[in-house]
Amino acid sequence: MGNVASSAEAAAQTVMDSPRECPASQHYQSPKTTPTNTNVHTTAKEQGGGCPVNHGQAGWRSECPATVGQLVNDPQTADLDPTNMMPPPNQRPAPDQPFPLPTDRVTSTIPKAGTENDRWVYPSQQMFWNAMLRKGWRWNEGDIKQGDMDAIIRIHNVNNEEAWREVLKWEALHSTECMCPKLKSFRGKAQEFSPRARIRSWMGYELPFDRHDWIIDRCGKEVRYIIDYYDGGSVDETYKFALLDVRPAMDSLDNIWDRMKVAYMRWRFADKQEESIKSS
Repeated sequence: MGNVASSAEAAAQTVMDSPRECPASQHYQSPKTTPTNTNVHTTAKEQGGGCPVNHGQAGWRSECPATVGQLVNDPQTADLDPTNMMPPPNQRPAPDQPFPLPTDRVTSTIPKAGTENDRWVYPSQQMFWNAMLRKGWRWNEGDIKQGDMDAIIRIHNVNNEEAWREVLKWEALHSTECMCPKLKSFRGKAQEFSPRARIRSWMGYELPFDRHDWIIDRCGKEVRYIIDYYDGGSVDETYKFALLDVRPAMDSLDNIWDRMKVAYMRWRFADKQEESIKSS
């Protein structure tokens, strides 16, 4: 059958190197910065999408990271966009914020479903700071310096770019039916551990520090992916930190079949690799 790993990688590369009219992901190298007002005392007019959020604090809002519940009549979620559970962007500094933070945002390589060429936009340093506060974190002198927020944002963005790349590897199995998968929505579920993560923890492995569910638009078909984020140790020079476990959710026969195929491909490749080592 040939090298199945090489075939899978070639298919994934085909999806990632799709035609110009298809805004599929490329390698994370030169992201665009969405122009905004860098004066932190002014609310910037935002473009594109951010991260799903429900922080439930009146007066000022921010974006990612957050866990969002499906609360139909909750006034705190009444103004959320149902496609991504995101409130109207707000770049105002938090009360008692010790230093100003930039409000410029980076445009991702991830194409946004329902649009021709739009891509998702990552939160600014100011928005991320606000989001941490809404999750219960409080700044103490010596905790985070002004310059640390730049590294935090870079880690956040790199993790999401890597997650999208892993999604595209799975989507390569369907490249003949859809050459341009797009991200429709996503949701943080840090406290809702996936069955696989729980089983791993029973076996003595650590639990993930975060989880996201992504809904992919596969040319009109919605496919849910689960992404578990595990602590990868020290941050390297490319700002990679987390170890990602990305796979389609087992909520459809197609997804189950994809996972069975990939499990077989991994087993087959591992077997061939072991034979190659023994013969060398």
